[in-house]
Amino acid sequence: MRPALLVIAHGSRDPRHAETVHALVQRVRAQRPGLRVETGFLDFNAPSVPQVLERLAADGVRDVVALPLLLTHAFHAKADIPAVLHEAAVRLPGLRIRQAAVLGPSPLLIAALERRLYEAGVRPGERGSTGVVLASAGSSDPEAIAVIAEIAREWRRTGWCAVRPAFASASHPRTEQAVRELRAEGIQRIAVAPYVLAPGFLPDRIARGAREAGADVLADVLGPAPEVARLLLARYDECGAALPLRLPALTA
Repeated sequence: MRPALLVIAHGSRDPRHAETVHALVQRVRAQRPGLRVETGFLDFNAPSVPQVLERLAADGVRDVVALPLLLTHAFHAKADIPAVLHEAAVRLPGLRIRQAAVLGPSPLLIAALERRLYEAGVRPGERGSTGVVLASAGSSDPEAIAVIAEIAREWRRTGWCAVRPAFASASHPRTEQAVRELRAEGIQRIAVAPYVLAPGFLPDRIARGAREAGADVLADVLGPAPEVARLLLARYDECGAALPLRLPALTA
């Protein structure tokens, strides 16, 4: 039997978050018929990750790939999710659990960002005259911030007039600052591309900043873009040969 895929989302009080996650997971199921795909949340929404793992074990599943629905390898991927998975592995010794890599960075995410920009009104021929603000949720993890900055640098090389990283929390510049900086540099057309997966508090902050600063285009969140669904399956496939989680040694 192929390992089941457990997509782990952060969760949110905003109902749009879970709706978007479920739409993405449904697209993953459609792309890989026969693969069991489940969704678990770290907080705010049900079912929780432990609840899903217990149900999988009760159904006779013996192998699970747990895939963090995250764009950067920051605190949740480094601490929260491994802790939840290790606890479940101790309680469910018959269940082999492997944690897949986070989604970003990936060319498929860039393709999804561009899809959303084009859907919002940017034409492919306008790349050379359009400055883009790559607006992420933000993180206190320097590694995650560096990754966002590198994505912006690499994306700029594909023909956009400029690409400037921005953050909704924890780091600077904010979205509105980045838009104003690009405008001050003489860029006439500015688009904001949210580098976030689902609606919620921080994506709403990105949108407010874009509107307040007068951005010409505001793209939608990545959501259930076909490229994102393909990326989830790619991370699942990559994890196929990974070792299961290491359990803590027993003490006398």
